Amino acid sequence: METNEITEVLNRPISQELLARDVTRLAYVAKDGTPRNVPIAFVWNGSQIVMCTSKNAPKLPALRENPAIALTIDTEVHPPKILLIRGRAELDFVDGIPDEYLQPTSTYAMTPEQRVEWEAEVRSLYHDGMVRIVVTPTWAKLIDFETTLPSAVEELVRRREERQRA
Repeated sequence: METNEITEVLNRPISQELLARDVTRLAYVAKDGTPRNVPIAFVWNGSQIVMCTSKNAPKLPALRENPAIALTIDTEVHPPKILLIRGRAELDFVDGIPDEYLQPTSTYAMTPEQRVEWEAEVRSLYHDGMVRIVVTPTWAKLIDFETTLPSAVEELVRRREERQRA
């Protein structure tokens, strides 16, 4: 997929709404060769998705060995809105807590007091630092079931239209 095509998909209003959400599902291949799919908080910085994790997370050795990943960001309403992204994970080991991890999320609300308590807990838990998992999209597809569909469904629609014309 060309960069301009990826940009066009990610700049659509529905994609931007999905990229403003809090959680994605990160799919990768574990060290034992089996698939994994884990929910993880993320931040979209306009060109990359950044996720943060502990330095001892089991996904890190797997991502070092095979950095190919897939992400799903979606809604829980009908019709669903789904943003699918593929890319390669770059691991950035950092001292302290990455700004992306501390950045307030768009939908998870905390009172100022809760935020202070949460941040203190984060700083005590991750005092040795964290790892930023940075993904630059190499492929993207938006499925909104109104203007875009899964590729298999698009094929069925195309065949139905051909039968109707015949």
